[in-house]
Amino acid sequence: QVQLVESGGGLVQAGGSLRLSCAASGTFFSINTMGWYRQGPGKQRDMVARMTTGGSTNYADSVEGRFTISRDNAKNTEYLQMNSLKPEDTAVYYCGAQVVVTTKPLRVSADWGQGTQVTVSS
Repeated sequence: QVQLVESGGGLVQAGGSLRLSCAASGTFFSINTMGWYRQGPGKQRDMVARMTTGGSTNYADSVEGRFTISRDNAKNTEYLQMNSLKPEDTAVYYCGAQVVVTTKPLRVSADWGQGTQVTVSS
């Protein structure tokens, strides 16, 4: 019911910045949560940052203070501003969203974007 498209990944030197974008489209009533997740080589996919409808945010300890998640509700787009990037931030970054498909009855669904590669060099 929701399609997510990420953009903004690339190669950056340590200490640099990138901004990722995720646009949500499809048939759904509202978005409960949108967030960013990443998966490095040989690692599990971990939560990086999340934002709820009410604007509450949640960050992984490893990125708090360096990354900022934001959302443009009018565009159904969320962003991840990544500053002071480190080589250990290198990963495929995925946008994820939980949406309300219908309200009566209440049904929710979640989906992932295709991922965008972020590579941070020393």
